[in-house]
Amino acid sequence: MQTIILCGGTGYRLREETEFKPKPMVYVGSKPILWHIMKIYASYGYNDFILALGYKADYIKDFFLNQKAFTTDFSLSTRTHKVKYYLGNREEADDFHITFVDTGLEAQVGERILKCKKYIPDSDTQFMLTYGDGVSDINIKKLLAFHNKQGTMGTLTGIHPQSRFGMAVVDKRNRITHFSEKPVLNDWINGGYMVFQRKFFDYLRSGETEHPALARLAAQHELSLYPHEGFWYAVDTYKELEHLNSVWNSGTPPWRIWQ
Repeated sequence: MQTIILCGGTGYRLREETEFKPKPMVYVGSKPILWHIMKIYASYGYNDFILALGYKADYIKDFFLNQKAFTTDFSLSTRTHKVKYYLGNREEADDFHITFVDTGLEAQVGERILKCKKYIPDSDTQFMLTYGDGVSDINIKKLLAFHNKQGTMGTLTGIHPQSRFGMAVVDKRNRITHFSEKPVLNDWINGGYMVFQRKFFDYLRSGETEHPALARLAAQHELSLYPHEGFWYAVDTYKELEHLNSVWNSGTPPWRIWQ
């Protein structure tokens, strides 16, 4: 089964980084956040990816095309351009199969997904979809089992958002008892990590984001929510990137489910 990862946005709120690179290529530790997402899927045996590219697409292509040079020692003859790689010194290589799809600079998300359709074989009845900026300790196999049990056309992973603000807690007399600093809310939002039947492509429209298509599914009771109570975190600002790096550097990042 193939997984489409949306990598085409500009990432305006992370301009400190995205002025020079696409948002999925901001580094968490020594690797791009895109690599972390791919490792999550690959840990469960799903290593066939379609990257829906847009803004600074060449940066992502270059990273994977030249990954061998980035991850091992090598010798280079500048006259002949002959390269010798010392693969014995290389860290364990990733086992990804990647299709790079340039979906355009200005395309909306729905259109980006549609442009990936031709790279999914007609025999494949399902595909997965996620965004290129969020990591989680989600169990992909349990997500798929839930989707198949639900029998709906689509399933998205629901996570509890964290408030951006401190919350005042009041008693029955409207007196503040204490403050809760940026609490996790009880509501659900779309955390990505989605599964769809192939027919979902029929609900997408050029010039639209993915949200109208999801609304069409919901109106027909064809969209399920897989509740995820574990770790989930998305990077939208430089402060959030710094926080995710601090979690990674703690030595026990929850989303590192691979060995």
